[in-house]
Formats: sequence, structure tokens, C-alpha cells
Amino acid sequence: MKKSNAIVKVFQGFNEMAKIPHPVLTIGTFDGVHIGHQKIIKQLNEVAERIGGESVLFTFYPHPRMVLFPESHGLKLIQTQVEKLDKLERMGLKNIIVHPFTQEFSRLTAIEFVRDYLVNKLNIKTIVIGYDHQFGKNREGSIELLKELAPIYDFEVIEIGAKDIDEVNVSSTKIREALNQGDVALANTYLGEEFQINGIVGHGQKLGTKLGFPTANIETNNDVKLIPKNGVYATRVVREDDSEYFGLVSIGERPTVDDSGKITIEAYLIDFKDDLYGEQLQLKLLKRIRDEKKFDSLDELITEMKNDEERLRNWIVDYNW
Repeated sequence: MKKSNAIVKVFQGFNEMAKIPHPVLTIGTFDGVHIGHQKIIKQLNEVAERIGGESVLFTFYPHPRMVLFPESHGLKLIQTQVEKLDKLERMGLKNIIVHPFTQEFSRLTAIEFVRDYLVNKLNIKTIVIGYDHQFGKNREGSIELLKELAPIYDFEVIEIGAKDIDEVNVSSTKIREALNQGDVALANTYLGEEFQINGIVGHGQKLGTKLGFPTANIETNNDVKLIPKNGVYATRVVREDDSEYFGLVSIGERPTVDDSGKITIEAYLIDFKDDLYGEQLQLKLLKRIRDEKKFDSLDELITEMKNDEERLRNWIVDYNW
């Protein structure tokens, strides 16, 4: 898959982190790295360039809710950690710190976090933060606290105001809701790019080949990745060599041919005849074509699959690259 040419340093915590000259920092979980996040990162980069510093994004892994509520978090992530870092690395950042989020770390007070991590470990000089951002034990930290600590520890606070953040009118929760409804077009608008599912092509039952529609069975091997509502989606499929194909992705239980109830992800690439087994594919979902259906016969299923392909080919003509 294509990577950004920008040079960005990614640190797993502080143990191997090199000294960063005049760090300009923002903090957050950044699930989805949506257009609201991108606005914050853009301002972070602009501030860093203006004052001759280096932008630093401080984020966490695993997601805090998964550590604080391991048995009941019920959280599905818009991106895997690999997908999140890939997107962040394309945002023009100079440094990314991924700090392990643990029970012990969660018990740090907001003042301890600022003093022990941002000041003593990172030697922060400037922090760019949203007006409503909360951090530290029991989310007690706030923009007001940072402004109180700034003169004590000699750093500057640049606040991103309500107008700049709220006018974007997007959140990770809204994106999850859109995906759970199958509205990937809306989710893509919020994300600023196509929602992705990445996985390895495994061996399925080869039923698609017998029906005249050979499909790649996608194994994500990630139980916290959010998978959109069952249905058939128009998709761009990117191979390991960066070649791209339009295709159809079916997400669901395959009720016509399988009564196990297992959710599968199958990709059919139009005008493609090669072998994909064992290959990593990137599925970029574009538009939901229809619901998942149970057909009375395989002939009805084949007819509908032909209709799906025709819908896709007609839609491709007007697709805006």
C-alpha cells in the first residue's frame, strides 16, 4: 500500500524517543482521524512551522475505554491501530507518540500527566488543544488547568475555539452511527476519505467461482474493527502492488447458501482473473448498493449478482476520481 513520502517519527512511548526540538503538541485518541481531527492537526502543523518547532501528536493504545471497561466497553473502532497510524503519517506531522494506555497510567492526575510526561519527559513548549478537551484521572484536566500550569512550567497554550471545532459538526460517534446504518457515503464525508477494511485473502468455500463470480474471502483478524451494516457495497480494491480495481464487497451471513450465521466479507473484483490467496487487500468502501437478501434459489442469487455488477458499472461512469 502507498505510504506518504513525508518523514515522520513514530515513538512507542518515551523509552526510545529522541529529543524533539521545541515540541508543539496536541493530545487525543483520534479514532477515525476524521475531518475535525484533521483541522486540529493542520493548525498544529501551522503553529509548529510558524514558531520553528516540530509538531507532536500524543495518542494512546489501546483505546482508554477498552482498558477502563474491559468487560463492558462494547467499543468498535473505526480504524485498526495500523490504519490509524497510516492515516496520521499522511497528515504532515513530524512526530507521533503512541503511549501505552494502562490502568496505572489512567490513575495519573491531570497535573501529574502534565508535569511528569509533557514537561519532564517531552519538555513541551507549546500545546495546541481544543476548548473542550479533557484528560487525566476522571477527565479532570481541562483547557483552564493547562492555562494555569503554563506559566509555572513555561509552556504556551493555544486554544482551538468552539467555532473552529463545532462548525465541522463531526465526531467519531457520528461516524460509527453512519457505518452501523450502512451509510458509508456519509461516513466517508466525515472521514475525508473512504472507510477502509484491510485483510488477508483466505480460502473460502469457492462457491462464488462456481456461480461465475469468484470472490476473495477477506480475513480481518481483528475483533474490535467496526464492520458496517450487512449489505453489498461498491468498493475500490487496492492490491499490495498498489494496482486498483472496482469491485463489490458483500458483508453478511450469506443466508442463501449458509445457515451458520457467521459474518463474512467477500470481495468481487470486476475485470480481474488472477489469484489473490494470501494477499493483503485494502477495501475502500464507496457506496451501499443494497441490503443483504435471502433468495429462494441459486439462480435468483446469480441474477441479482449480475444486476449488482451492472449497477456498479453504470455508477463507475459517473464516479468522481
